[in-house]
Amino acid sequence: MIVIPELTLPRPFAAIGRHLPQWPHSLALATALNLATSRGLLALDELAMLEGRLVRIRVRDAGSSASIMLRSGRFRVADSAQQAALTLTAPVSAYLQMLARQEDPDTLFFHRRLSIEGDTELGLLAKNLLDRIELPRWLRLQGGDPAG
Repeated sequence: MIVIPELTLPRPFAAIGRHLPQWPHSLALATALNLATSRGLLALDELAMLEGRLVRIRVRDAGSSASIMLRSGRFRVADSAQQAALTLTAPVSAYLQMLARQEDPDTLFFHRRLSIEGDTELGLLAKNLLDRIELPRWLRLQGGDPAG
């Protein structure tokens, strides 16, 4: 398994990232979440609270964000100018550590590497979903031993 170090990208990354279009990040996240629901990694009945609510994922040190909304059982790109019901903010390494199951959202939150702003109930739902998602073997971050 790859060990992802706690790091922050140099400041120029965020300065450049803020000037780039953000909709590609939103489209990629919406597509990944729709794929996850179609593959049974996420259950739509558990996500009912998200219906019609804008969720924003910010990558602090990259200067990027993704804005999505669940509508009629599908994740869609949301208006980045609209107020979010929930915003998760962390450096890129924290998101990678969560995906790799190296750190859990609670630990990152209590170490102030992950911030959750907005609707408390939605934040708890998002945190619990992040904690429970089990990536398929072919998507897990691997290193060294190809047998994994």
